[in-house]
Amino acid sequence: MVINNIKLVKINSSNWREALELSVHVEQQAFVASVTPPVAIALAKAYIRPDGRMVEPYGITNKDTMLGFFNLHYTPGSDEDYWIFHFFIDKRFQRTGAGSSALKELIKHLKYSHPTCKRLRLTVHPDNAAGISFYKKFGFADNHILTYGEPTYSIRI
Repeated sequence: MVINNIKLVKINSSNWREALELSVHVEQQAFVASVTPPVAIALAKAYIRPDGRMVEPYGITNKDTMLGFFNLHYTPGSDEDYWIFHFFIDKRFQRTGAGSSALKELIKHLKYSHPTCKRLRLTVHPDNAAGISFYKKFGFADNHILTYGEPTYSIRI
């Protein structure tokens, strides 16, 4: 599959079932969520709104195919309280450039839809060497603090 048309689409009543079909390799599961499918817990968080933040679930698409998923957590009007949780590319589409393209689209989205956002944060499981390498190559820096027991990384927008 050629990945050349990445878009972010909000998860809604017409696409949530497709999102639930997304998965990662078994050895990656703990890096994304503690439940299978990982989208299930992410969608629950959109309803529950942990820490009182807004939670927006997004599918990552290429043309009409959903390739991945993430939740954007934020405090409206904040400049520093923007987070990505449960970011992953489905196991069928990993190593295609979809993750990098999706992060670029996310940053464009933040600049347009959330112009006050100056920093984007995320956590990475400490055993996820590939994830740490990926985010560092993208420009995320280790903040040397733990959030929910995992190292926190951030990038200036």
